[in-house]
Amino acid sequence: MSQIRTRFAPSPTGYMHIGNLRTALYTYLIARKNKGKFILRIEDTDQERYVEGATDVIYNTLKLVGLEHDEGPDVGGEYGPYIQSERKDIYDYYASRLIEVKGAYPCFCTKDRLDTLREQCLKAGDQFKYDGFCKNIPMEEAIARRKEGEACVVRQIIPESGITSFDDVVFGIISVENSTLDEGVLVKSDGMPTYNFANVVDDHLMCITHVVRGSEYLSSTPKYNLLYKAFGWQLPTYIHLPPVMKEAGKKLSKREGDASFEDFYSKGYLTEAIVNYIALLGWSSGTGQEFFTLDELKAVFSTDGLNKAPAIFDVNKLRWMNGEYIRKRTLEQFHEIALPYYAKSITRQDIDLFSLSKLLQPRVEVLCDIPENIDFIDKLPEYDISLFVNKKMKTDLQNSKTSLEEAFRVLNELEVWSEHSIHDALFKLIEKLGVKNGQILWPIRIAVSGKQATPGGAIELLTLLGKKESLHRISGTVLSMGQI
Repeated sequence: MSQIRTRFAPSPTGYMHIGNLRTALYTYLIARKNKGKFILRIEDTDQERYVEGATDVIYNTLKLVGLEHDEGPDVGGEYGPYIQSERKDIYDYYASRLIEVKGAYPCFCTKDRLDTLREQCLKAGDQFKYDGFCKNIPMEEAIARRKEGEACVVRQIIPESGITSFDDVVFGIISVENSTLDEGVLVKSDGMPTYNFANVVDDHLMCITHVVRGSEYLSSTPKYNLLYKAFGWQLPTYIHLPPVMKEAGKKLSKREGDASFEDFYSKGYLTEAIVNYIALLGWSSGTGQEFFTLDELKAVFSTDGLNKAPAIFDVNKLRWMNGEYIRKRTLEQFHEIALPYYAKSITRQDIDLFSLSKLLQPRVEVLCDIPENIDFIDKLPEYDISLFVNKKMKTDLQNSKTSLEEAFRVLNELEVWSEHSIHDALFKLIEKLGVKNGQILWPIRIAVSGKQATPGGAIELLTLLGKKESLHRISGTVLSMGQI
């Protein structure tokens, strides 16, 4: 095991939530930083929770964010199969071996007996623990009954006394009294293993050296280590990650409607921004640097920078970071990713979309913001006339109407409709009237867009919309203002 080998082992039970993606990222970075191997394993033994198409979501997500795995169901490798449901014979073999070395035993208890036991524990105020009833069955008899096909599960044997300890990279030494551990099920009655058994067998057989997973598994790890000990296998290095929270004391949860990677991606968050942000959810380079490419993360990532405290997911911070990444793109690159949003929002054929991109790029934080920024282009939306009143611009309804009338006159006389000619005409008017810039430009911006915030000022909007449409909107606004 001289080469570092890490694994990302998601269950195909839905979408890739942010906590899962962070685990995948850290697992990948540990492998890449140490020139090791990154393995993808699909843990689908819980068939009741299996979601059709979820495995493809896992593949697609890893591909989108650039986490290329060296081994896995779709790329192969010498330690396959990499899908747990295809490894049932392997688990059966090692379950039998574990029984032989007295690390487990067949349990024939019926559901009714177990339900009764749970009720008794509940009434007594105790946490449910199996009472070891079937451990008293002579091992030869139990093995024979199992081989004959009698319905049973396989339970782990836990020492009645003593302490099991392990050293975690993030949380340090963890010690648990064996008497507090339940003799849980390792293999279910249908022959499928539970996570508690399958992950130990697979990690050993796939030569996994570093196990990266959520801190919710800290309490179960002593039981895994007892399995390693029973088999005589070497323990991996454990790296348990604190949870990602949406607020103090509350974990992110897809069941509660918290956004997944797919949600953010579909809204127009850039993959490199998402990866950069989640890398900082519980890790720091120690330098204060916030922006990292994936290649930079591969070079600087260290488990020394991992934090014990839960990380708070701040969607506003992600929005800000995404906006910074949008502005790092070239104008041509931004234009390319903005085009699908234009296609859904603009039907006019005379709009210079590249010029529109030039206006939008400095202002957009997330691509899904584009439609609401350009919804005035095809049709002037209904708006409250009070928008013309702006104390900062020193505008009111009366002087706004006058300004629009004057602006219409000079704009209508323009033979060449360009940003330069519009600018010169309006600023000559401002100078002639002796008014502040805003007293002319603010009413024009409202009249042609119907919006308080726009991608660009009055001159840019007039240039974008064209002479005919601009004058139509200005004259229509003047008429609608009537006698003020």
